[in-house]
Amino acid sequence: MMLISTKGRYALRVLIDMAEHSGNDYIKLKDIAERQEISEKYLESIVKQLVSNKILTGLRGKGGGYKLAKTPDEIVVGDVLRLMEGSLAPVACLEDKPCPRVAECRTLEFWRGLDETIRRYADSFTVADLMRTDNAGFDYII
Repeated sequence: MMLISTKGRYALRVLIDMAEHSGNDYIKLKDIAERQEISEKYLESIVKQLVSNKILTGLRGKGGGYKLAKTPDEIVVGDVLRLMEGSLAPVACLEDKPCPRVAECRTLEFWRGLDETIRRYADSFTVADLMRTDNAGFDYII
C-alpha cells in the first residue's frame, strides 16, 4: 500500500502556509511550526530539503527565515511529493530495479497504469490549487 509519509504531507502544509503568509519578508520556521502545530525540529529537516531543491530560499541571522523561491502556481505537488518520498510508485517493481518476473508478469500493465494515474493526478495540482478554498467540500488540511 502506497502511503504518503508525514514528511510529504508536512512539506505541502509548509508550502501552503508560506504561500498564504508570503510577503517580502522571510518567514521564521518557529512561526510556521506554531501555526501548523508541527515540531520545529522536524520541520527543519523538511525545509532543508526544500531549500536544497530550490523550492525555498533561506536567510540566516536577524530578519532571516524562509520564503518561496517560486510562485505557488509554479510548485507542482507531484514534484514535492517525489522529492520528499523518493517515489510514488504503488509497487516496488516500478522503481529502479526491474523485476526478474517481468516477462511473465500478468499484473505489470495494471501497476504501470496505476502509477501513471497517480503521477498524472499529483502533477495536475500546484500549491496555488491547494490554497483555494472556494470549492465546496474541498479542504486543504492534509
